[in-house]
Amino acid sequence: MKFVTVSYKERVFTGMLINNRIVDICKAEEKLFHTSEIPCSMIELIEHYEEISEKLAVIHTWGQEVPNGEAAYSVEEIKWLAPIPRPRKNIFCVGKNYADHAIEMGSAADIPAHLMLFSKAPTSVTGHEGDVLAHQQVTTELDYEGELAVIIGKTCKNIKEEEVMDHVFGYTLINDVTARDLQEKHKQFLLGKSLDTSCPMGPVIVHQSAIQNPESLQIETRVNGEVRQKGNTEQFIFGIANIISTIAKGTTLEPGDIIATGTPAGVGKGFNPPRFLKPGDMMEVTIEEIGTLRNTVK
Repeated sequence: MKFVTVSYKERVFTGMLINNRIVDICKAEEKLFHTSEIPCSMIELIEHYEEISEKLAVIHTWGQEVPNGEAAYSVEEIKWLAPIPRPRKNIFCVGKNYADHAIEMGSAADIPAHLMLFSKAPTSVTGHEGDVLAHQQVTTELDYEGELAVIIGKTCKNIKEEEVMDHVFGYTLINDVTARDLQEKHKQFLLGKSLDTSCPMGPVIVHQSAIQNPESLQIETRVNGEVRQKGNTEQFIFGIANIISTIAKGTTLEPGDIIATGTPAGVGKGFNPPRFLKPGDMMEVTIEEIGTLRNTVK
């Protein structure tokens, strides 16, 4: 299943992407079951997934054939929002999780021996096809970073690596847009990573049951159609189980928490001379089995 948050005629709702159409989950439940038990926000849906999974399966099957207007809309009719439009806490981000990226940002000495973490503020989140502000009043070095993101499905703390995947809800895409000059100026990552609209996310959350191996996915980032980043999640230095179990040692992870797993080589700062973003640039991050996240710098 591919879950989304979208708006249609000012109504914001959770849905499923089925055959290039959006099925409104709550309206479908009312029509099929004459009940209203399924939460209409993504975080609550994730929290209660096990209780409502059977209904969701029926809605998914029904959505294959239901005509538009019967709680279903074409993708041209809706506005995409981030699947989790306002996370409850900062997005966890893994730094330098691909060796080639660590090298392009410095040298082989910069390949981390231990998990490197920073975060992006919830206010940085924007959706698929949303504008990314250039923030020219504060930065001249805006950069892109295409990444696979993991969505936590169950509360977890102090868990073993072999237990981790039972606590994963699904996967989405993130573009970790970064102001490199702010990073350098402030000697930390938060400000350079947290500008408004600097965390495009989406367009969907793919449930973990639909992805056989999240550590064997092709990832590609294009700017104005030109391939800038091309890698595979099998290149992770720290795998998903290691990342989550490391964070969860003393830090409680909750349903709806988001973890961005790092970016491959090819970021703008890695070129000589650097190739930073400018207004009008279109960024596209594609990961197989999930889709394409597209945003334009404004």
